[in-house]
Amino acid sequence: MIEPKNIKYRKKMPAYAKFVTGGLAGACSALLVQPMELVKNRLQMSGAGGIAKDYRNTWDVVRKVYKYEGVLRFYNGLGASIVRQLMYTTTRLGIYQYYFDTYKRANGCVPSMLTCAGYGLIAGAAGALVGTPADVVLVRTVTDGNMPPHLRRNYKNIFDALIRIGREEGLAGLWSGCLPTTARAMVVNMCQLASYSQLKNYLQKRYTLNEGLFLHACTGFVSGLITTIVSMPLDMAKTRLQTMERPAHFHERQYKHSLDVIMQVIRTEGFMALWKGFSPYFLRLARHTVFMFVLLEHFNKLYYEKILRDENQSQL
Repeated sequence: MIEPKNIKYRKKMPAYAKFVTGGLAGACSALLVQPMELVKNRLQMSGAGGIAKDYRNTWDVVRKVYKYEGVLRFYNGLGASIVRQLMYTTTRLGIYQYYFDTYKRANGCVPSMLTCAGYGLIAGAAGALVGTPADVVLVRTVTDGNMPPHLRRNYKNIFDALIRIGREEGLAGLWSGCLPTTARAMVVNMCQLASYSQLKNYLQKRYTLNEGLFLHACTGFVSGLITTIVSMPLDMAKTRLQTMERPAHFHERQYKHSLDVIMQVIRTEGFMALWKGFSPYFLRLARHTVFMFVLLEHFNKLYYEKILRDENQSQL
């Protein structure tokens, strides 16, 4: 994270500001990556249970959604996506920045890769627990248009969805797939946040790159690729669990838990199906990672520039 050297840590960013800048960065990034969120989820649900696939690849999803559902469908669930980022990303980036900057201030150096990974795990778990209800709404909304008419939920908006899920399925429905969501979030944050911090520090020392758009974009892109490869199977499990019907009896459910999803997918669709939707997932995650960190660094920079202006004015 950024904390300009000319400030010399005379005045640190308060904890609440770390949460605010993280949430704003995540929400703004969601506006740019929502179409890939829809494409990724449609591909992950295509061929579920070994039935005929609805889509062949990423471009087939794009073509069919545009032709049969209209261009606005790509932004279906945008409200849920923004709310999810305001809850999930606010929590995870706020916690990570707090731990990272506290360590850096106390020790005079950036945390090790292992320490950053530990911070990422903690931040991811906390963010997932807070953001799961909005994530359930997002996944169901973007996949609803591909369901048979009698199975569509037709939520009016995120608030209608939250109320209906709570009324029809109880609190358990709002936290559908909470365990794989939390596991995925822990893996994503461990890879995304730790790799970003370490890669950025390496590039600055090895190639003497200065703070700026090029450094943040390169680091965010590589971080997004690493995170995509590692986290996709858990994201597949999360999507399938959150979209399945929830009959009263547990034994009647299509999937029992994350491992059951993964084993069924391997058995009926093949091992590589765990990475189904890799292209849109990578495009979505890499773009989101780049935009999120670029915006986060920019918001933090604006904050510290304000500190300098206030200090200069107080000295006049």
